[in-house]
Amino acid sequence: MSTDQTFKSVWNAIEASPAASAHMKMRSDLMIAIQEAVTAWNLTQAQAAKRLAITQPRLNDLLRGRISKFSLDALVGLAAQAGLDLRLEISRPAA
Repeated sequence: MSTDQTFKSVWNAIEASPAASAHMKMRSDLMIAIQEAVTAWNLTQAQAAKRLAITQPRLNDLLRGRISKFSLDALVGLAAQAGLDLRLEISRPAA
């Protein structure tokens, strides 16, 4: 008997609640955007960390995708420090 399921996001598949899934999706989207910005700077990790006002080991955690080490609030702050323009888009599911 097959119990294949389809999920809109990987976070929907692994998180216990829709709220936790939404939270992780936002964190991962922010983390990816910051990683892309830092990579585009073509700086050393030490230089990029200084630009973000964090330590190099903290930047290394971010670049390696260690999402559990970053709160949503911390990622919003880092995105702003990176010069990213943040916007929250809210939509209702199709009926």
